[in-house]
Amino acid sequence: MAGDQLQVLNALDVAKTQLYHFTAIVIAGMGFFTDAYDLFCISLVTKLLGRIYYHVDGAAKPGTLPPNVAAAVNGVAFCGTLTGQLFFGWLGDKMGRKRVYGMTLMIMVICSVASGLSFGHTSKSVIATLCFFRFWLGFGIGGDYPLSATIMSEYANKKTRGAFIAAVFAMQGFGILAGGMIAIIVSASFKAKYSAPSYAENAAGSTVSQADFVWRIILMFGAIPALLTYYWRMKMPETARYTALVAKNAKQAATDMAKVLQVEIEAEQDKIDNMERKDNSFGLFSKEFLRRHGLHLLGTTSTWFLLDVAFYSQNLFQKDVFTAIGWLPSAAKMNAIEEVYKIARAQTLIALCSTVPGYWFTVALIDVIGRFTIQLMGFFFMTVFMFALAIPYHHWTLKENRIGFVIMYSLTFFFANFGPNATTFVVPAEIFPARLRSTCHGISAASGKAGAIVGAFGFLYAAQSTDKTKTDAGYPPGIGMKNSLIMLGVANFLGMLCTFLVPESNGKSLEEASGENEEDEVKTTAETELPGNNRTVPL
Repeated sequence: MAGDQLQVLNALDVAKTQLYHFTAIVIAGMGFFTDAYDLFCISLVTKLLGRIYYHVDGAAKPGTLPPNVAAAVNGVAFCGTLTGQLFFGWLGDKMGRKRVYGMTLMIMVICSVASGLSFGHTSKSVIATLCFFRFWLGFGIGGDYPLSATIMSEYANKKTRGAFIAAVFAMQGFGILAGGMIAIIVSASFKAKYSAPSYAENAAGSTVSQADFVWRIILMFGAIPALLTYYWRMKMPETARYTALVAKNAKQAATDMAKVLQVEIEAEQDKIDNMERKDNSFGLFSKEFLRRHGLHLLGTTSTWFLLDVAFYSQNLFQKDVFTAIGWLPSAAKMNAIEEVYKIARAQTLIALCSTVPGYWFTVALIDVIGRFTIQLMGFFFMTVFMFALAIPYHHWTLKENRIGFVIMYSLTFFFANFGPNATTFVVPAEIFPARLRSTCHGISAASGKAGAIVGAFGFLYAAQSTDKTKTDAGYPPGIGMKNSLIMLGVANFLGMLCTFLVPESNGKSLEEASGENEEDEVKTTAETELPGNNRTVPL
Protein backbone atom coordinates (compact mmCIF):
# COMPACT_ATOMS: atom_id res chain seq x y z
CA MET A 1 0.00 0.00 0.00
CA ALA A 2 2.85 2.37 0.73
CA GLY A 3 3.86 2.36 -2.89
CA ASP A 4 0.38 3.41 -3.97
CA GLN A 5 0.19 6.22 -1.42
CA LEU A 6 -0.31 9.60 -3.06
CA GLN A 7 2.54 12.02 -2.48
CA VAL A 8 0.16 14.69 -1.18
CA LEU A 9 -1.24 12.31 1.46
CA ASN A 10 2.18 11.06 2.44
CA ALA A 11 3.34 14.68 2.81
CA LEU A 12 0.47 15.30 5.25
CA ASP A 13 1.22 12.11 7.20
CA VAL A 14 4.90 12.92 7.76
CA ALA A 15 4.64 16.73 8.02
CA LYS A 16 6.24 18.33 11.04
CA THR A 17 3.95 20.22 13.39
CA GLN A 18 3.52 23.64 11.81
CA LEU A 19 1.55 26.85 12.26
CA TYR A 20 -1.26 25.61 10.02
CA HIS A 21 -1.93 22.73 12.45
CA PHE A 22 -2.51 25.18 15.30
CA THR A 23 -4.55 27.46 13.04
CA ALA A 24 -6.80 24.54 12.14
CA ILE A 25 -7.16 23.60 15.82
CA VAL A 26 -8.24 27.14 16.71
CA ILE A 27 -10.63 27.49 13.76
CA ALA A 28 -12.28 24.11 14.35
CA GLY A 29 -11.97 24.40 18.12
CA MET A 30 -13.79 27.72 18.36
CA GLY A 31 -16.78 25.96 16.85
CA PHE A 32 -16.63 23.43 19.66
CA PHE A 33 -16.15 26.20 22.22
CA THR A 34 -19.43 27.65 20.96
CA ASP A 35 -21.11 24.23 20.81
CA ALA A 36 -20.39 23.51 24.46
CA TYR A 37 -21.32 27.01 25.57
CA ASP A 38 -24.67 26.85 23.79
CA LEU A 39 -25.56 23.29 24.85
CA PHE A 40 -24.69 23.63 28.54
CA CYS A 41 -25.54 27.27 29.33
CA ILE A 42 -29.22 26.35 29.34
CA SER A 43 -28.71 24.37 32.57
CA LEU A 44 -27.59 27.60 34.26
CA VAL A 45 -30.85 29.42 33.56
CA THR A 46 -33.63 26.81 33.73
CA LYS A 47 -34.26 27.55 37.42
CA LEU A 48 -34.53 31.25 36.56
CA LEU A 49 -36.99 30.53 33.73
CA GLY A 50 -39.17 28.65 36.21
CA ARG A 51 -39.15 31.54 38.67
CA ILE A 52 -39.99 34.15 36.03
CA TYR A 53 -42.62 32.37 33.97
CA TYR A 54 -44.10 29.73 36.30
CA HIS A 55 -44.43 31.60 39.59
CA VAL A 56 -47.47 30.56 41.63
CA ASP A 57 -48.71 33.03 44.23
CA GLY A 58 -48.69 31.58 47.72
CA ALA A 59 -46.55 28.53 46.82
CA ALA A 60 -44.02 27.36 49.41
CA LYS A 61 -41.33 26.95 46.73
CA PRO A 62 -40.31 29.22 43.82
CA GLY A 63 -41.79 28.47 40.42
CA THR A 64 -40.22 25.65 38.45
CA LEU A 65 -40.58 24.54 34.85
CA PRO A 66 -43.33 21.89 34.52
CA PRO A 67 -41.98 18.43 33.63
CA ASN A 68 -42.87 18.57 29.95
CA VAL A 69 -41.49 22.10 29.59
CA ALA A 70 -38.25 21.27 31.46
CA ALA A 71 -37.77 18.19 29.30
CA ALA A 72 -38.32 20.24 26.14
CA VAL A 73 -36.02 23.11 27.16
CA ASN A 74 -33.22 20.74 28.19
CA GLY A 75 -33.64 18.22 25.39
CA VAL A 76 -34.77 20.05 22.27
CA ALA A 77 -31.26 21.22 21.35
CA PHE A 78 -30.09 17.60 21.52
CA CYS A 79 -32.84 16.58 19.09
CA GLY A 80 -31.62 19.28 16.71
CA THR A 81 -28.00 18.21 17.23
CA LEU A 82 -28.80 14.58 16.42
CA THR A 83 -30.56 15.64 13.21
CA GLY A 84 -27.72 17.98 12.25
CA GLN A 85 -25.07 15.32 12.83
CA LEU A 86 -26.76 12.91 10.46
CA PHE A 87 -27.59 15.53 7.81
CA PHE A 88 -24.31 17.46 7.75
CA GLY A 89 -22.28 14.27 8.19
CA TRP A 90 -23.84 12.96 4.98
CA LEU A 91 -23.55 16.33 3.26
CA GLY A 92 -19.86 16.62 4.19
CA ASP A 93 -19.14 13.48 2.19
CA LYS A 94 -21.32 14.55 -0.74
CA MET A 95 -20.38 18.23 -1.13
CA GLY A 96 -17.03 18.44 0.65
CA ARG A 97 -16.07 19.42 4.18
CA LYS A 98 -15.40 23.10 3.54
CA ARG A 99 -18.51 23.93 1.52
CA VAL A 100 -20.85 23.18 4.43
CA TYR A 101 -18.49 24.22 7.25
CA GLY A 102 -19.44 27.90 7.24
CA MET A 103 -23.12 27.05 6.91
CA THR A 104 -23.21 25.33 10.30
CA LEU A 105 -21.51 28.30 11.96
CA MET A 106 -23.99 30.86 10.60
CA ILE A 107 -26.92 28.75 11.80
CA MET A 108 -25.35 28.76 15.27
CA VAL A 109 -24.83 32.55 15.26
CA ILE A 110 -28.36 33.36 14.14
CA CYS A 111 -30.06 30.90 16.46
CA SER A 112 -27.97 31.89 19.51
CA VAL A 113 -29.18 35.46 19.14
CA ALA A 114 -32.74 34.38 18.38
CA SER A 115 -32.81 32.06 21.44
CA GLY A 116 -32.05 35.03 23.68
CA LEU A 117 -34.65 37.23 22.02
CA SER A 118 -37.40 34.56 22.32
CA PHE A 119 -40.32 36.77 21.39
CA GLY A 120 -43.17 37.58 23.76
CA HIS A 121 -43.67 37.87 27.50
CA THR A 122 -46.10 35.04 28.28
CA SER A 123 -44.72 31.68 29.37
CA LYS A 124 -46.12 29.86 26.33
CA SER A 125 -44.76 32.28 23.73
CA VAL A 126 -41.31 32.58 25.32
CA ILE A 127 -40.81 28.84 25.88
CA ALA A 128 -42.21 27.92 22.45
CA THR A 129 -39.89 30.29 20.58
CA LEU A 130 -36.95 29.38 22.85
CA CYS A 131 -37.43 25.69 22.02
CA PHE A 132 -37.88 26.42 18.31
CA PHE A 133 -34.64 28.35 18.02
CA ARG A 134 -32.72 25.97 20.28
CA PHE A 135 -33.71 23.09 18.00
CA TRP A 136 -32.16 24.88 15.02
CA LEU A 137 -29.21 25.96 17.15
CA GLY A 138 -28.67 22.26 17.89
CA PHE A 139 -29.01 21.50 14.17
CA GLY A 140 -26.06 23.80 13.43
CA ILE A 141 -24.07 22.44 16.37
CA GLY A 142 -24.69 18.92 15.09
CA GLY A 143 -22.97 19.71 11.81
CA ASP A 144 -19.88 20.88 13.62
CA TYR A 145 -19.18 17.43 15.09
CA PRO A 146 -18.49 15.36 11.95
CA LEU A 147 -17.06 18.26 9.95
CA SER A 148 -14.59 19.50 12.59
CA ALA A 149 -13.41 15.99 13.45
CA THR A 150 -13.02 14.98 9.80
CA ILE A 151 -11.26 18.18 8.74
CA MET A 152 -8.79 17.99 11.63
CA SER A 153 -8.06 14.29 11.06
CA GLU A 154 -7.45 14.89 7.35
CA TYR A 155 -5.17 17.87 7.98
CA ALA A 156 -3.08 16.25 10.73
CA ASN A 157 0.07 14.14 10.52
CA LYS A 158 -0.18 10.56 11.72
CA LYS A 159 2.26 11.00 14.62
CA THR A 160 0.21 13.64 16.49
CA ARG A 161 -3.21 13.27 14.83
CA GLY A 162 -4.94 12.08 17.99
CA ALA A 163 -3.67 15.06 19.98
CA PHE A 164 -4.81 17.52 17.30
CA ILE A 165 -8.34 16.07 17.05
CA ALA A 166 -8.57 15.85 20.84
CA ALA A 167 -7.40 19.48 21.13
CA VAL A 168 -10.31 20.57 18.93
CA PHE A 169 -12.70 18.66 21.18
CA ALA A 170 -10.96 19.99 24.31
CA MET A 171 -12.22 23.46 23.43
CA GLN A 172 -15.55 22.10 24.64
CA GLY A 173 -14.15 22.30 28.17
CA PHE A 174 -13.36 25.99 27.75
CA GLY A 175 -16.87 26.51 26.36
CA ILE A 176 -18.41 24.96 29.49
CA LEU A 177 -16.08 27.07 31.65
CA ALA A 178 -16.93 30.23 29.71
CA GLY A 179 -20.65 29.55 30.13
CA GLY A 180 -20.25 29.47 33.89
CA MET A 181 -18.02 32.55 33.94
CA ILE A 182 -20.36 34.64 31.78
CA ALA A 183 -23.29 33.58 33.97
CA ILE A 184 -21.33 34.59 37.09
CA ILE A 185 -20.43 38.00 35.63
CA VAL A 186 -23.94 38.76 34.34
CA SER A 187 -25.76 37.56 37.46
CA ALA A 188 -23.30 39.28 39.82
CA SER A 189 -23.74 42.55 37.92
CA PHE A 190 -27.53 42.37 38.07
CA LYS A 191 -27.45 41.20 41.70
CA ALA A 192 -25.38 44.23 42.68
CA LYS A 193 -27.62 46.63 40.73
CA TYR A 194 -31.02 45.16 41.64
CA SER A 195 -31.03 43.83 45.19
CA ALA A 196 -33.93 41.60 46.18
CA PRO A 197 -35.02 39.57 49.22
CA SER A 198 -35.02 35.76 49.27
CA TYR A 199 -38.13 33.88 48.22
CA ALA A 200 -38.89 32.95 51.83
CA GLU A 201 -38.83 36.61 52.84
CA ASN A 202 -40.85 38.01 49.92
CA ALA A 203 -41.97 35.60 47.22
CA ALA A 204 -43.13 38.20 44.70
CA GLY A 205 -40.20 40.57 45.32
CA SER A 206 -37.51 37.87 45.05
CA THR A 207 -37.68 37.92 41.24
CA VAL A 208 -37.08 41.44 39.94
CA SER A 209 -38.36 42.28 36.46
CA GLN A 210 -34.79 42.85 35.22
CA ALA A 211 -34.03 39.15 35.85
CA ASP A 212 -35.61 38.49 32.46
CA PHE A 213 -32.55 40.07 30.82
CA VAL A 214 -30.12 37.79 32.66
CA TRP A 215 -30.95 34.55 30.87
CA ARG A 216 -31.30 36.30 27.52
CA ILE A 217 -27.82 37.86 27.71
CA ILE A 218 -26.26 34.54 28.78
CA LEU A 219 -27.80 32.67 25.83
CA MET A 220 -27.01 35.35 23.23
CA PHE A 221 -23.34 35.59 24.19
CA GLY A 222 -22.75 32.25 22.43
CA ALA A 223 -23.04 33.98 19.05
CA ILE A 224 -19.85 36.03 19.55
CA PRO A 225 -17.10 33.36 19.31
CA ALA A 226 -18.87 31.66 16.39
CA LEU A 227 -19.13 34.94 14.48
CA LEU A 228 -15.44 35.73 15.06
CA THR A 229 -14.45 32.36 13.52
CA TYR A 230 -16.58 32.54 10.36
CA TYR A 231 -14.09 34.43 8.14
CA TRP A 232 -11.24 32.01 8.89
CA ARG A 233 -13.38 28.98 8.19
CA MET A 234 -14.15 30.34 4.75
CA LYS A 235 -10.42 30.83 4.07
CA MET A 236 -9.50 27.19 4.81
CA PRO A 237 -8.84 25.06 1.70
CA GLU A 238 -10.70 21.78 1.23
CA THR A 239 -8.87 18.82 2.75
CA ALA A 240 -6.54 16.98 0.37
CA ARG A 241 -8.03 13.61 1.25
CA TYR A 242 -11.49 14.71 0.15
CA THR A 243 -10.21 16.45 -2.98
CA ALA A 244 -7.97 13.53 -4.02
CA LEU A 245 -9.80 10.42 -2.81
CA VAL A 246 -13.44 11.53 -3.15
CA ALA A 247 -13.49 14.38 -5.70
CA LYS A 248 -10.62 12.65 -7.64
CA ASN A 249 -8.84 15.95 -8.39
CA ALA A 250 -5.12 15.37 -7.81
CA LYS A 251 -4.01 18.74 -9.17
CA GLN A 252 -6.24 20.75 -6.81
CA ALA A 253 -5.25 18.62 -3.81
CA ALA A 254 -1.55 19.10 -4.57
CA THR A 255 -1.98 22.87 -5.13
CA ASP A 256 -3.95 23.36 -1.90
CA MET A 257 -1.56 21.38 0.28
CA ALA A 258 1.56 22.85 -1.34
CA LYS A 259 0.38 26.25 -0.10
CA VAL A 260 -0.42 24.90 3.35
CA LEU A 261 2.77 22.86 3.80
CA GLN A 262 4.95 25.26 1.79
CA VAL A 263 6.57 22.43 -0.18
CA GLU A 264 6.48 21.26 -3.79
CA ILE A 265 3.99 18.40 -4.29
CA GLU A 266 3.50 16.47 -7.49
CA ALA A 267 -0.05 16.09 -8.79
CA GLU A 268 -0.39 12.33 -9.40
CA GLN A 269 -3.61 12.14 -11.39
CA ASP A 270 -2.53 8.82 -12.93
CA LYS A 271 -2.53 7.15 -9.49
CA ILE A 272 -6.02 8.47 -8.78
CA ASP A 273 -7.24 7.28 -12.18
CA ASN A 274 -5.74 3.86 -11.43
CA MET A 275 -7.56 3.74 -8.08
CA GLU A 276 -10.79 4.68 -9.84
CA ARG A 277 -10.36 1.92 -12.43
CA LYS A 278 -9.97 -0.66 -9.66
CA ASP A 279 -13.30 0.63 -8.31
CA ASN A 280 -12.75 -0.81 -4.87
CA SER A 281 -15.43 1.47 -3.40
CA PHE A 282 -18.42 0.27 -1.43
CA GLY A 283 -21.44 2.02 0.04
CA LEU A 284 -22.58 2.46 3.61
CA PHE A 285 -25.33 -0.14 3.25
CA SER A 286 -23.27 -2.71 1.36
CA LYS A 287 -22.22 -6.16 2.56
CA GLU A 288 -18.59 -5.11 2.08
CA PHE A 289 -19.00 -2.21 4.50
CA LEU A 290 -20.69 -4.53 6.97
CA ARG A 291 -17.82 -7.02 6.66
CA ARG A 292 -15.05 -4.46 7.03
CA HIS A 293 -16.54 -1.83 9.32
CA GLY A 294 -19.80 -3.17 10.73
CA LEU A 295 -18.34 -4.02 14.15
CA HIS A 296 -16.37 -0.78 14.16
CA LEU A 297 -19.53 1.29 13.60
CA LEU A 298 -21.35 -0.72 16.25
CA GLY A 299 -18.47 -0.02 18.64
CA THR A 300 -18.32 3.73 17.98
CA THR A 301 -22.11 4.18 18.18
CA SER A 302 -22.66 2.06 21.30
CA THR A 303 -19.79 3.57 23.30
CA TRP A 304 -20.79 7.13 22.42
CA PHE A 305 -24.45 6.40 23.27
CA LEU A 306 -23.62 4.92 26.68
CA LEU A 307 -21.13 7.65 27.50
CA ASP A 308 -23.59 10.46 26.77
CA VAL A 309 -26.37 8.90 28.83
CA ALA A 310 -24.13 9.41 31.86
CA PHE A 311 -22.13 12.47 30.78
CA TYR A 312 -25.03 14.73 29.84
CA SER A 313 -27.11 13.62 32.82
CA GLN A 314 -24.24 14.67 35.08
CA ASN A 315 -23.67 17.98 33.31
CA LEU A 316 -27.25 19.15 32.85
CA PHE A 317 -28.38 18.28 36.35
CA GLN A 318 -25.37 19.21 38.44
CA LYS A 319 -27.51 21.87 40.11
CA ASP A 320 -30.08 19.25 41.20
CA VAL A 321 -27.37 16.91 42.49
CA PHE A 322 -25.68 19.69 44.45
CA THR A 323 -29.01 20.86 45.89
CA ALA A 324 -29.90 17.28 46.86
CA ILE A 325 -26.72 16.89 48.90
CA GLY A 326 -27.09 20.38 50.39
CA TRP A 327 -24.06 21.95 48.68
CA LEU A 328 -26.34 24.64 47.26
CA PRO A 329 -28.95 26.31 49.50
CA SER A 330 -32.60 25.47 48.91
CA ALA A 331 -34.24 27.70 46.29
CA ALA A 332 -36.47 29.40 48.88
CA LYS A 333 -33.42 30.80 50.69
CA MET A 334 -32.24 32.71 47.59
CA ASN A 335 -33.63 35.31 45.23
CA ALA A 336 -33.84 34.54 41.51
CA ILE A 337 -30.60 36.17 40.37
CA GLU A 338 -28.65 34.90 43.38
CA GLU A 339 -29.68 31.35 42.47
CA VAL A 340 -28.22 31.77 38.96
CA TYR A 341 -24.99 33.09 40.50
CA LYS A 342 -24.58 30.18 42.93
CA ILE A 343 -25.42 27.51 40.35
CA ALA A 344 -22.93 29.06 37.90
CA ARG A 345 -20.26 29.29 40.58
CA ALA A 346 -20.64 25.60 41.49
CA GLN A 347 -20.57 24.42 37.86
CA THR A 348 -17.60 26.65 37.02
CA LEU A 349 -15.65 25.17 39.92
CA ILE A 350 -16.33 21.65 38.64
CA ALA A 351 -15.32 22.64 35.09
CA LEU A 352 -12.12 24.35 36.25
CA CYS A 353 -10.96 21.57 38.57
CA SER A 354 -11.94 18.46 36.62
CA THR A 355 -13.59 18.95 33.23
CA VAL A 356 -10.94 21.15 31.57
CA PRO A 357 -7.88 19.27 32.98
CA GLY A 358 -9.39 15.95 31.87
CA TYR A 359 -9.57 17.07 28.23
CA TRP A 360 -5.94 18.20 28.18
CA PHE A 361 -4.66 15.02 29.83
CA THR A 362 -6.15 13.26 26.81
CA VAL A 363 -4.47 15.69 24.41
CA ALA A 364 -1.11 15.06 26.07
CA LEU A 365 -1.31 11.26 26.23
CA ILE A 366 -3.58 10.00 23.43
CA ASP A 367 -0.70 9.50 20.98
CA VAL A 368 1.45 7.98 23.71
CA ILE A 369 -0.79 5.32 25.27
CA GLY A 370 -3.41 5.08 22.52
CA ARG A 371 -7.15 5.61 22.14
CA PHE A 372 -8.22 2.18 23.36
CA THR A 373 -6.35 2.39 26.68
CA ILE A 374 -7.65 5.88 27.49
CA GLN A 375 -11.24 4.96 26.66
CA LEU A 376 -11.19 1.71 28.63
CA MET A 377 -9.53 3.39 31.62
CA GLY A 378 -11.98 6.31 31.53
CA PHE A 379 -15.06 4.09 31.50
CA PHE A 380 -13.58 1.96 34.29
CA PHE A 381 -12.96 4.86 36.66
CA MET A 382 -16.29 6.51 35.79
CA THR A 383 -17.96 3.25 36.81
CA VAL A 384 -15.95 2.98 40.02
CA PHE A 385 -16.59 6.56 41.15
CA MET A 386 -20.28 6.50 40.20
CA PHE A 387 -20.87 3.35 42.25
CA ALA A 388 -18.77 4.81 45.08
CA LEU A 389 -21.14 7.80 45.12
CA ALA A 390 -24.35 5.85 44.65
CA ILE A 391 -24.09 2.86 46.97
CA PRO A 392 -23.30 4.80 50.20
CA TYR A 393 -25.42 7.77 48.97
CA HIS A 394 -26.85 8.60 52.42
CA HIS A 395 -23.31 8.93 53.78
CA TRP A 396 -22.53 11.64 51.22
CA THR A 397 -25.65 13.66 52.03
CA LEU A 398 -24.45 14.26 55.59
CA LYS A 399 -23.13 17.79 55.99
CA GLU A 400 -19.63 16.75 57.06
CA ASN A 401 -19.20 14.55 53.95
CA ARG A 402 -20.41 16.94 51.24
CA ILE A 403 -16.95 18.06 50.18
CA GLY A 404 -16.00 14.41 49.66
CA PHE A 405 -19.05 13.96 47.44
CA VAL A 406 -18.11 16.97 45.31
CA ILE A 407 -14.52 15.69 44.93
CA MET A 408 -15.65 12.24 43.80
CA TYR A 409 -18.32 13.72 41.53
CA SER A 410 -15.58 15.88 40.00
CA LEU A 411 -13.42 12.80 39.41
CA THR A 412 -16.17 11.22 37.31
CA PHE A 413 -15.99 14.32 35.07
CA PHE A 414 -12.21 14.15 34.97
CA PHE A 415 -12.19 10.53 33.78
CA ALA A 416 -15.03 11.17 31.35
CA ASN A 417 -12.85 13.75 29.61
CA PHE A 418 -9.56 11.92 30.18
CA GLY A 419 -11.40 9.00 28.67
CA PRO A 420 -14.36 8.24 26.42
CA ASN A 421 -15.76 11.75 26.01
CA ALA A 422 -12.65 12.62 23.99
CA THR A 423 -11.85 9.26 22.38
CA THR A 424 -15.38 8.63 21.09
CA PHE A 425 -14.95 11.88 19.14
CA VAL A 426 -11.46 11.05 17.84
CA VAL A 427 -11.76 7.42 16.70
CA PRO A 428 -14.69 7.69 14.20
CA ALA A 429 -12.71 10.37 12.35
CA GLU A 430 -9.87 7.89 11.76
CA ILE A 431 -11.16 4.36 11.11
CA PHE A 432 -13.61 4.84 8.22
CA PRO A 433 -12.84 5.48 4.50
CA ALA A 434 -12.61 9.11 3.29
CA ARG A 435 -15.80 8.89 1.21
CA LEU A 436 -17.78 7.72 4.28
CA ARG A 437 -15.74 9.31 7.06
CA SER A 438 -17.98 12.32 7.74
CA THR A 439 -21.15 10.21 7.42
CA CYS A 440 -19.94 7.54 9.85
CA HIS A 441 -18.73 10.15 12.32
CA GLY A 442 -22.14 11.82 12.07
CA ILE A 443 -23.90 8.49 12.75
CA SER A 444 -21.64 7.81 15.75
CA ALA A 445 -22.15 11.32 17.11
CA ALA A 446 -25.92 11.11 16.55
CA SER A 447 -25.96 7.90 18.56
CA GLY A 448 -24.25 9.86 21.32
CA LYS A 449 -26.89 12.56 21.19
CA ALA A 450 -29.58 9.87 21.38
CA GLY A 451 -27.89 8.90 24.65
CA ALA A 452 -27.88 12.55 25.72
CA ILE A 453 -31.62 12.74 25.04
CA VAL A 454 -32.18 9.60 27.13
CA GLY A 455 -30.07 11.19 29.87
CA ALA A 456 -31.72 14.61 29.67
CA PHE A 457 -35.28 13.30 29.66
CA GLY A 458 -34.78 10.18 31.75
CA PHE A 459 -32.69 11.62 34.58
CA LEU A 460 -35.15 14.51 34.95
CA TYR A 461 -37.87 12.06 35.98
CA ALA A 462 -35.79 9.25 37.47
CA ALA A 463 -33.95 11.45 39.99
CA GLN A 464 -37.21 12.60 41.61
CA SER A 465 -37.72 11.37 45.16
CA THR A 466 -39.61 8.13 45.72
CA ASP A 467 -41.67 10.08 48.27
CA LYS A 468 -44.46 11.88 46.39
CA THR A 469 -44.47 14.75 48.90
CA LYS A 470 -40.81 15.55 48.11
CA THR A 471 -40.95 15.64 44.30
CA ASP A 472 -40.75 18.87 42.30
CA ALA A 473 -44.09 20.37 41.28
CA GLY A 474 -45.82 18.35 38.57
CA TYR A 475 -43.43 15.38 38.68
CA PRO A 476 -44.43 11.82 39.51
CA PRO A 477 -42.27 9.95 42.04
CA GLY A 478 -39.02 8.66 40.55
CA ILE A 479 -36.45 6.11 41.64
CA GLY A 480 -34.47 8.66 43.67
CA MET A 481 -31.01 10.17 43.28
CA LYS A 482 -29.24 7.07 44.64
CA ASN A 483 -30.79 4.63 42.16
CA SER A 484 -30.36 7.14 39.32
CA LEU A 485 -26.62 7.30 40.02
CA ILE A 486 -26.48 3.49 40.07
CA MET A 487 -28.10 3.41 36.63
CA LEU A 488 -25.48 5.85 35.33
CA GLY A 489 -22.78 3.57 36.77
CA VAL A 490 -24.28 0.60 34.88
CA ALA A 491 -24.22 2.64 31.64
CA ASN A 492 -20.52 3.36 32.20
CA PHE A 493 -19.79 -0.33 32.79
CA LEU A 494 -21.56 -1.32 29.55
CA GLY A 495 -19.53 1.35 27.74
CA MET A 496 -16.36 -0.30 29.01
CA LEU A 497 -17.45 -3.63 27.52
CA CYS A 498 -18.40 -2.09 24.16
CA THR A 499 -14.96 -0.46 23.92
CA PHE A 500 -13.58 -3.88 22.89
CA LEU A 501 -15.39 -3.49 19.54
CA VAL A 502 -13.36 -0.39 18.64
CA PRO A 503 -9.98 -0.82 16.85
CA GLU A 504 -6.81 1.03 17.81
CA SER A 505 -5.77 3.61 15.19
CA ASN A 506 -2.77 5.11 16.98
CA GLY A 507 0.30 5.71 14.79
CA LYS A 508 -1.36 4.67 11.50
CA SER A 509 -2.15 6.79 8.48
CA LEU A 510 -5.86 7.29 7.85
CA GLU A 511 -5.62 4.95 4.86
CA GLU A 512 -4.05 2.23 7.01
CA ALA A 513 -6.54 2.69 9.85
CA SER A 514 -9.53 2.52 7.49
CA GLY A 515 -8.11 -0.14 5.15
CA GLU A 516 -8.93 2.28 2.35
CA ASN A 517 -6.35 1.00 -0.13
CA GLU A 518 -6.93 -2.70 0.49
CA GLU A 519 -7.24 -4.79 -2.60
CA ASP A 520 -10.71 -6.27 -2.91
CA GLU A 521 -9.60 -9.84 -2.75
CA VAL A 522 -9.68 -12.71 -0.30
CA LYS A 523 -6.96 -12.29 2.31
CA THR A 524 -4.84 -15.10 3.58
CA THR A 525 -4.79 -15.73 7.30
CA ALA A 526 -1.29 -14.27 7.54
CA GLU A 527 -2.35 -11.09 5.70
CA THR A 528 -5.38 -10.46 7.88
CA GLU A 529 -3.19 -10.62 10.94
CA LEU A 530 -1.01 -7.72 9.82
CA PRO A 531 -1.24 -4.67 12.13
CA GLY A 532 -2.79 -2.51 9.41
CA ASN A 533 -5.68 -4.97 9.08
CA ASN A 534 -6.53 -5.46 12.76
CA ARG A 535 -10.29 -5.61 13.22
CA THR A 536 -10.17 -5.70 16.98
CA VAL A 537 -7.92 -4.28 19.65
CA PRO A 538 -4.81 -6.25 20.60
CA LEU A 539 -5.00 -7.27 24.26
